[in-house]
Amino acid sequence: MISPLQPAVDAFLRYLKVERQLSPLTLKSYTHQLSALIVLADEMQIRDWATLEPAQVRSLAARSRRADLQPASLALRLSALRSFLDWQVSQGALKANPAKGIATPRAPRHLPKNIDVDEVNQLLDIDLNDPLAVRDRAMLEVMYGAGLRLSELVNMDCRHLDLTTGEVWVVGKGSKERRLPIGRMAVQWIEHWLVLRDVFAPQDDAVFLSSQGKRISVRNVQKRFAEWGVKQGVTSHIHPHKLRHSFATHMLESSGDLRAVQELLGHANLSTTQIYTHLDFQHLASVYDAAHPRAKRGKS
Repeated sequence: MISPLQPAVDAFLRYLKVERQLSPLTLKSYTHQLSALIVLADEMQIRDWATLEPAQVRSLAARSRRADLQPASLALRLSALRSFLDWQVSQGALKANPAKGIATPRAPRHLPKNIDVDEVNQLLDIDLNDPLAVRDRAMLEVMYGAGLRLSELVNMDCRHLDLTTGEVWVVGKGSKERRLPIGRMAVQWIEHWLVLRDVFAPQDDAVFLSSQGKRISVRNVQKRFAEWGVKQGVTSHIHPHKLRHSFATHMLESSGDLRAVQELLGHANLSTTQIYTHLDFQHLASVYDAAHPRAKRGKS
């Protein structure tokens, strides 16, 4: 039996897909979280979103917590609920969002680990005895050379490359576009790969292909990077995000320019870059106090 709460959620998901044009991965997350909430709401005898009250939202959160949902996942669930109820308000189905003001549990923030420059060089010293090794070397060079997200690497098309200027055009989170320098070594290995790319009978404009000529998958990239880490004798597990973080860390160590690193990574907020680069707020505050005209204190 279909829950009476389901049709409104289905309409919301259609809105996210058609009008907001969210990515399939984001839609999958919304679907999962809202479906779980419907199950819990049915258990609480909630039959209409219009009757939902703040106390019931807290009960939904408490039931999720008792089901061993971790803080980060619980925060994601409440965020999905808030977005859905905001949309309900915009459609006139609700007068106010009952999830507004409900505290979200604070998840512990774990600093991602990077690998040092020597380990990067060790990883990239690949024995290029087959076309796929050339492809993998090119992917590794681009990931470390530009600090891309994995999705940005996989979705890169040949038309996005300007190897004359050494730049690549990517679409990041929130469909935000940016042009990035990718570095001399990355350009060199992309050129090597493009010479071999036609051997795989490309089925579209994707830069990086699988052995079947299709756009390489996220899972394939993760698997190949991990395998190269083992083959090259790197002590830590190699995955795409670790190369992105290593790029950010090494760039900041060399330049000290947090804003530039923020732009290169495509972060909307400086606080996100601050976490990636192991900076603490006290350091940022001291830089601000020393540099900003409105922060400087006159001598007494």
